[in-house]
Amino acid sequence: MKLTRSLFITAALAASAIGAGVYLYSPQNDKSASAPVAARPDAASAILSASFYDLNGQMQHLSQWRNKVIVVNFWATWCPPCRTEIPDFIKLQEKYGKQGLIFVGIAIDQKDKVQAFSDEMGINYPVLLGELEAIELSKSAGNRLGGLPYTAIIDRNGKIAATEIGGLTEAKLDAIIKPLL
Repeated sequence: MKLTRSLFITAALAASAIGAGVYLYSPQNDKSASAPVAARPDAASAILSASFYDLNGQMQHLSQWRNKVIVVNFWATWCPPCRTEIPDFIKLQEKYGKQGLIFVGIAIDQKDKVQAFSDEMGINYPVLLGELEAIELSKSAGNRLGGLPYTAIIDRNGKIAATEIGGLTEAKLDAIIKPLL
């Protein structure tokens, strides 16, 4: 009986999250009932010390963008809210790139699908390929449920300025990043 109740609660929570535009990724099917928490104090350091391959097969170290305002977005091509927010990211990268803003997309997906989507959308910022390591990195930045999309904004001083789970709009993100520039 407890197992049935637990499965029902987990299914209800997952359905609620999906209905709210947050897609859960959990390789062990371990969906916690607790809400996302604030990033650990060392989360920005963990992000900035991470490295992932880009679409050209080159290792990219996130530390190369230190001293910029960095919007790190964990996403996947199969995630509708991820696909919806990316055109706004492209616009904001164009608008604020010369002022020291850099978006970095960390895709939790297959390279060929990410490449095709990036080409189709005309993504104008670095796209990196993450796997389970990227999900763990997002969790260390406050994404306890492993939901996608998940975004962490790091200020010029290397501190987490904001985190958001679920899709972001251009207006909301503009309000967060503009004071950081």
